[in-house]
Amino acid sequence: MRLDPGKVTLRRLKVQISYDGAAYHGWQVQPGQETIQGTLQRILGEIERAPVLVAGSGRTDAGVHALAQVAAFTLTNRIPVENLRQAMNQLLPRDICVLSIEETYPEFDPRRHAVAKTYEYRIVRSPLCSPFERRYVHHHPYPLDESAMIRLAPVLEGRHDFSAFAAADVRDGFGYSKVRTIFSSVVEQVGERLIYRVRGSGFLKHMVRNIVGTLIDVGKGNIDEARLRAMVEPGFPGKATLRMPASGLFLVSVEYPEGSVGGSDRS
Repeated sequence: MRLDPGKVTLRRLKVQISYDGAAYHGWQVQPGQETIQGTLQRILGEIERAPVLVAGSGRTDAGVHALAQVAAFTLTNRIPVENLRQAMNQLLPRDICVLSIEETYPEFDPRRHAVAKTYEYRIVRSPLCSPFERRYVHHHPYPLDESAMIRLAPVLEGRHDFSAFAAADVRDGFGYSKVRTIFSSVVEQVGERLIYRVRGSGFLKHMVRNIVGTLIDVGKGNIDEARLRAMVEPGFPGKATLRMPASGLFLVSVEYPEGSVGGSDRS
């Protein structure tokens, strides 16, 4: 039975999603390619029996993983949120999992309303890397001054121009600012791994992978503190020259203002 259009209630839904990005060409829909956004839209279209647009908090690149990506979409289907979560997980491939769903306000935009995001990059330092880990880390067994990397990572904290760490983007012609605020930038040694964790107001295309590559150059002795500080000054003429592979990068969490969208997303 068809619903009376005058009585249709639109529901704005916020979801947290975890995914293994190894088999996907990133978040954003691309013709002829498997993407996270495209996969979600396809299975939601089956549930809604109509096209559904899924908006994400940001566009992860090909091969990048997410522990808790945030997205939103609008449905007319009245299915309870817990039943919807179960239905989505039954239809989705096993490398994508819906962690939670909640009702939110109609104007909720997961990208514009986010106040912070946290990314983590994982580097294996041991001579050998397990074949069961290789899709989720970068293996770098070569000599590095890890203490220098740990000491200089916080240099990137604060409000800076990160143009030197941004890849070319189709939106560059619009003249958008490349100034971002980094709340924390930390390298930790955890057993035979180096873990880089960065929390910021937002990130540019390939920014985190370029930052990690620059910190690797610090560890190699190619970049000192003065040059690293210069790289985040407006008008710096160069670019980060070493971009790390996508495999070691994870979107860890997306945060929203306290009390909004059913509460905080801090994790």
